[in-house]
Amino acid sequence: MVDSRCGRSMIRREMTTITSRDNQIYKLVQKLETKKYRDKTGLYLIEGENLVAEAAGHRADMETILIRDGYSGPLPGGTARNILTVDRGLFDKLADTRTSQGIMAIVRKPVFSSEEFIRKGAPGNFVVLDRLQDPGNIGTIIRTADAAGYSLVMAMKGTADVFSPKVVRAAAGSLFRVPVAFVDSEEELLRFIRAAGKKLTATCLDGGLTYYEADLSRDIALVIGNEGGGVSRSLMENAQQKVSIPMKGTIESLNASVAAALIMYEAVRAESA
Repeated sequence: MVDSRCGRSMIRREMTTITSRDNQIYKLVQKLETKKYRDKTGLYLIEGENLVAEAAGHRADMETILIRDGYSGPLPGGTARNILTVDRGLFDKLADTRTSQGIMAIVRKPVFSSEEFIRKGAPGNFVVLDRLQDPGNIGTIIRTADAAGYSLVMAMKGTADVFSPKVVRAAAGSLFRVPVAFVDSEEELLRFIRAAGKKLTATCLDGGLTYYEADLSRDIALVIGNEGGGVSRSLMENAQQKVSIPMKGTIESLNASVAAALIMYEAVRAESA
C-alpha cells in the first residue's frame, strides 16, 4: 500500500512489541546514546519520519526500525532487518526529541575507503572540520556541503562525533548523501589532500585574502577551525591559501557554520561564473 500523501511504502505486518527495559534491543538503543558504544558497534540512531525515509531512499544499512505503539505513519518497505513496536512509555524515554513522531531506526555507519575515492578521481571540493565541538555547527556544515555540491567531509581527530543524535538531526539527511572521512592526524590529512589534488584552504580571522578575492572555483579542501581556537597552527602553515571574511561591525567573527556557508557558496558562485 502507498500513502498518496507522501508516496512512501506503507507496511503493516505482525510485529514484536518491546514491553520491558530488559529487552536487548531496548538496551542497545540506550547504549547508542553514547559515543563510546557507537564507536564500538559501528551503529548509530536516527529519529523521525523524514530521516527514516531518507535512509531508506539512499539504501542506508538499517538494522532495526522501532515504532511507538499506536504509530500510524509511513514505514519504508523492505529496508530494515527488523521492525519492532515499542511500548509508548518506553519509546518516549528513548526519544531524543521533545515531540517525537514515534519512529526511529538503528543504522550501521557507512565505511569510507580513501583508496577507492582517489581511484574514482576524488571529484569536487572538500570541507575539513578541524576539531569542531558544537553538534549544531557540524550538522549544519555537513548539510551546507551537501547543498553546495561538496563531495567529501573530513573530520579531524578531536572533532565531536559526527554520528551523535544532535549532529544527525542538524544534518537533516545529508549524512546519507555526503561521505565522511575520519582523519587521525594532520600528516594523514595532508597526504590525502595532495593525493586528491586539492588546494588546502584555511579560514582565518584576518590576513590572507578575503573570501571573494581567493580562488575558490575548484579543487579546494576548505578547513573550518575549532570554534574557540580556529584552524591549527600546523594546518595554517601548510595552507596553500588563507581566506577571511571581512567584519564591518564590532564583532570579531561569525559562527563557524555561517562562515562555512558563505565561503562554500562563494566557491559555487566562482565555479559557475
